Amino acid sequence: MKRIGVFTSGGDSPGMNACIRAVVRSAVYHGLEVYGIHRGYKGMIKGEIYRMDSHSVSNIIQKGGTILRSARSKEFMTPEGRQKAYEQLQQHGIEGLIAIGGDGTFTGANIFFEEYGIPTVGAPGTIDNDLYGTDYTIGYDTAVNTALDAIDKIRDTADSHDRVFFIEVMGRDSGYIAIPCAIGGGAEIVMIPETETSIEYVVDTLRTGWNRSKTSFIVIIAEGDEAGNASQVAAQVQHELPYMDARVTILGHVQRGGSPTAADRMLASQLGIACVDGLLAGRKCEMAGIISGELTYTPFIETITKDKLINPQYVKMVDILSV
Repeated sequence: MKRIGVFTSGGDSPGMNACIRAVVRSAVYHGLEVYGIHRGYKGMIKGEIYRMDSHSVSNIIQKGGTILRSARSKEFMTPEGRQKAYEQLQQHGIEGLIAIGGDGTFTGANIFFEEYGIPTVGAPGTIDNDLYGTDYTIGYDTAVNTALDAIDKIRDTADSHDRVFFIEVMGRDSGYIAIPCAIGGGAEIVMIPETETSIEYVVDTLRTGWNRSKTSFIVIIAEGDEAGNASQVAAQVQHELPYMDARVTILGHVQRGGSPTAADRMLASQLGIACVDGLLAGRKCEMAGIISGELTYTPFIETITKDKLINPQYVKMVDILSV
C-alpha cells in the first residue's frame, strides 16, 4: 500500500483534528502518500480530495471541529453513489481509507468494502462514547467536561434562586454523557435511555428533598430518555409540584465544540497512529480502540451491532450521593 485517504464523517467531535494530524504524520513516517477527503462520503463522491503532508496539519491539535469538514450523504447510501465514490478513489490511486466517525460511518465503510474491496480502518470519533470496542471515544472527555462546566454554573443560579433545573445533555441512545455529569455535578436525579425512570419517581424524589428543607435541585436528562426531553419532563413535574420554581436548560451542540482536553488529544493521537498501522498490517473493516489500556481492533460489524452497556453501579452512585 502506497497511498491512503482519511476523512471525518457524521457529527464532529473535539479531537478529530488531533486524529487527522496523527494519521497524516504517521503515514508520512511510513513513507505513504496521504490524501484528505473533504466532507466525508459526500466529498468522496464529488472528488473533494487533496494531497496532505506534515505541514498541512501543523497547529491543529488544539482545535475543535475538523479541518476536513463533515457531512451526511444520502447519495452514498445508494449503489450509484458508492460507485461514484469508488471511481474518484481510483482516479486518485487511493488503496485504503481511514474513517474517523461513528456507527453510521462504519456501516458505510463496511458496505463499501463488500462492494469494492477498499480496506478501511476506523477511529471512534463521537462524543456519545456509545461504540462497542473501546472504553472511550474521541471527543467524549471534552464533551463531558464542557457539559459539567455549564452544570456547575447552573448550580450557582439554582442555589441562589431556590430552583430546580432540568438540564438536557446529548445522548439520543446513550447515557454516557449524562452519568458522569450527574455524579460530577452533584445532581439529584439522572434520566438515561438505558434505564427506566418514571415521572412519579422524579416527583417523589424532589418532594422528599423539599420536605427535608432542600430548596435547589439538578435533574440531568439524556435527550433520548423514554420519559421525554427536558422540557416535557419539567412540564409534567411542574404540574405535580406547582410550588417549585422549575427551569429548563438544553446544552445542545455546545457539547460538540471547543478545544479538546489532554485526554482526548492523547487518545486521538494514539488511535490515528493505530489506524495507519492497521492498514499496513492488512486489517480491513476494523475499528481501533483502547480497552483497559490496551490497543484493540474490533470488526465494524461488532461496533455497529453490539451494545456498549453502562455500569449499573454508576446509576446507583447518583442515588447514594444525592441523599
